[in-house]
Amino acid sequence: MAIDTDEILANASQEIEAAQDPQALDEMRVRYLGRKGELTALLRNLGRLPADERPQAGARINAAKERVQSLIDIRRGFLETDQLQSQLTDEVVDVTLPGRGEQTGSVHPVTQALSRIEEIFVGAGYDVVDGPEIEDDYHNFQALNMPPHHPARAMQDTLYLEDGMVLRTHTSPVQVRVMESCEPPIRVICPGRVYRRDSPDPSHTPMFHQVEGLVVDEGISMADLKGTVAEFLRLFFEQDLDVRFRPSYFPFTEPSAEVDVGCVHCGGEGCSTCGYSGRLEVMGCGMVHPKVLEMSGIDSERYTGFAFGFGVDRMTMLRYKVDDVRVFFENDVRFLKQFR
Repeated sequence: MAIDTDEILANASQEIEAAQDPQALDEMRVRYLGRKGELTALLRNLGRLPADERPQAGARINAAKERVQSLIDIRRGFLETDQLQSQLTDEVVDVTLPGRGEQTGSVHPVTQALSRIEEIFVGAGYDVVDGPEIEDDYHNFQALNMPPHHPARAMQDTLYLEDGMVLRTHTSPVQVRVMESCEPPIRVICPGRVYRRDSPDPSHTPMFHQVEGLVVDEGISMADLKGTVAEFLRLFFEQDLDVRFRPSYFPFTEPSAEVDVGCVHCGGEGCSTCGYSGRLEVMGCGMVHPKVLEMSGIDSERYTGFAFGFGVDRMTMLRYKVDDVRVFFENDVRFLKQFR
């Protein structure tokens, strides 16, 4: 029996050269060099040859096996190099482009305004007090001289929960809790989120931020209230403003007033922000109603007090000349990065 490896080598070389991936090369290895491969089969048949021909035939078969293995290794190296080059091409990094990096963040404009408000009042000797956002009906309404069916409740479009609790409509309940737990003199501001069932528009959102202030002591008068409010507005807007106290009504203060200032945008000359009136309404205030003091256990014959409250979002709009409150909650980086 003749042992001819030339034809096997020729076929193997052609097939290995045509292989396009490592899996195809592995199939070639099994076909020619595996346990049942063609060259392995020739070795097994050496016993059929005459004894004097076996060494030479065995040498040719082993040389063929080495040649096939060498061809497989060369082709595998070429495929791996080609694959690496393709990967490098696909994942190329253009080092001439600027790095993406992490952008420096900033404090939200409403938070900036709130921090400024707190700084002003803390500097005047006020404490900053927080309270629960989910309130009971008593602290949110009744303790503020708004019993059930009081018409003032309808103005606040309350969001009630199933258990009768409410999402607080103002931070006044915090003032009540302070009066219940502390003896006068009291001098606090109460910042926080509040909720009302308002439809979103350029000046309303269902959730907004509010700051309310309370002072209770002996001899507190309307003059103290007016001086405090006027000085706060001057410091917050960093300009002298024409402040007007306009009589109004709140169930928890008596007398009560709305506070108007000369438009911070046009200086009182009239513009679209102030409706061409030259003035802007910025807060409500008044002397604490004696019934509110008494319900919290404070002697209204001995002590008097004043309270005020305003929306932080609106004050922020006026300070930074923003015409739509909704942009504060849209998380548009193009808008927010202006306040770094």
